[in-house]
Amino acid sequence: MRLTKKQGSGVRTKLLESACRIFAEKGYRDATVAEICEAAGANVAAINYYFGDKETLYVEAWRLAFNRSLETYSPDGGVPSDAPAKERFRGRILAAIRRFSRLDSFEFEIMSKELTTPTGLLEKVIRESIEPLQHEMFCVIRELLGEGASEQQIMLCQMSTMSQCLNMTIQERRRKAFFAAGIKGMLPENFTIEEIADHIIRFSLAGIREIRLQIETGQLIDQSHIDKVLK
Repeated sequence: MRLTKKQGSGVRTKLLESACRIFAEKGYRDATVAEICEAAGANVAAINYYFGDKETLYVEAWRLAFNRSLETYSPDGGVPSDAPAKERFRGRILAAIRRFSRLDSFEFEIMSKELTTPTGLLEKVIRESIEPLQHEMFCVIRELLGEGASEQQIMLCQMSTMSQCLNMTIQERRRKAFFAAGIKGMLPENFTIEEIADHIIRFSLAGIREIRLQIETGQLIDQSHIDKVLK
């Protein structure tokens, strides 16, 4: 029996949803087409019909997880684009931590598995999806640092800030996982997402203010400037 367009769309979505969960749990190599189809209630041939192969399904599953995550937590944290830079900075950090700290954040789990056992299959889609978000945060930090900041200085501040978000996120996910398993006392006191975000924001803004002051007073010499002089 031939499926209607609506029915076909439903099967494709079910395959993607089951693939998100199973790839997040097992990683690309250990997840099988058979179990993904079984979880979706679909025939094994459906993978080839809708996606062509397992590799494409993997890419599209991550894309779905990423887009749904953004729909739940807007990258700007709901802060208007014309708000002061500090508010936009806070909104983006809070949104990022909220997105990643959820145990059902399949995009984060799939990326984690990809880092430990790389396939290279997600490199293009992750770059295309995340680069716009990175650029937006880059622009906010550039505004905070002032016109005198170099691209290198902005990038370093961005890396430092997001590294804190990632570390705090991993700790929070571990705490939730231990708690769900009935294991207590394995990690430090529970902090709310807002408390974690507020600490990162205050800590990062203090560092950014200090770097801006050093740039404006000439105390901080950018390494790229030194490299140009030495050439």
